[in-house]
Amino acid sequence: MVKSDVASCDLSEKRECTTTEKTVLLQDVGPRDGLQNESVVLSPPERVQLIGALEDAGVQRIQIGSFVNPRLVPQMAETDSVWRSLRKRGSTRYSVLVLNRRGLEQALSIGLPHVEIYVSASETHSKRNSGVTVARAIEDAIGMIEFAHAAGATVTAGVMCAFGCFFEGEVPVEQVGEIVEELNQPLPTEIGLADTTGMARPEAIRALIDRLSPVIIGPDRLTIHLHDTRGLALANLEAALQLGVRRFDTSVGGLGGCPFIPGAAGNIATEATVEFLHARGFSTGIDPEAVKAAKRFLDLHLGRRFEPASTRNVP
Repeated sequence: MVKSDVASCDLSEKRECTTTEKTVLLQDVGPRDGLQNESVVLSPPERVQLIGALEDAGVQRIQIGSFVNPRLVPQMAETDSVWRSLRKRGSTRYSVLVLNRRGLEQALSIGLPHVEIYVSASETHSKRNSGVTVARAIEDAIGMIEFAHAAGATVTAGVMCAFGCFFEGEVPVEQVGEIVEELNQPLPTEIGLADTTGMARPEAIRALIDRLSPVIIGPDRLTIHLHDTRGLALANLEAALQLGVRRFDTSVGGLGGCPFIPGAAGNIATEATVEFLHARGFSTGIDPEAVKAAKRFLDLHLGRRFEPASTRNVP
């Protein structure tokens, strides 16, 4: 196992994480994960407007798109144009998802400062999503992390379907743990766990974090990506908070879903998450009303009104 000295507290020892105990950092993945499953394709200028609205709301981390095959995911075409058109605010961390070396090289060639490299814990999903086996995906990802580091980029390395697979069912905790250990060897900036299918439950969140605690030291090295397929996203977030996790992916309006997983629902909504956290005394730096303005922009341009389950009754 490889341990990092990035932070000085263990994920399971929340009380010792004083520097980040009441601050939660959210990344809005709406411009990528949120849009990739929509039938309406927003133009690059419209995507730039959405990103600007999120920045105006105080969102400091934004996943602006992905470098994937535009024939398979037309919603992500011209991500390079989106990047070039942004105002590049110094307070914002911009990132993109890349699934292979070609996508990584595209991202690095135009100066993207942060890339996200995910592999799936499910053989079926891995083959449908990226066309390779899990073993091959891990091998490729390690090389990509090293390549990105050499180019001066920071990296989130993560595991999709970390809490279950639509095709294969439950994914064993130990299986995910072994993948994380391999991805952690080149020491990416962050490790991500994605509930791609929305199958997670609080007990599964706790079990996996407990398994990874000896490997990933500190709340600054773990981020969790939640979907709300079963209406448990906020409960899962709270379980992770209780164990010291302070970084999460959310999506404006609760948009999202994987084109290669039937029935995968949207991400946990940014505006609901902010209100949930603020009600519990956490700080996010995000104005929930301004995020709702970004949501209205989407309502207009996508031609429908979004009411994700997790925004209806914020406990």
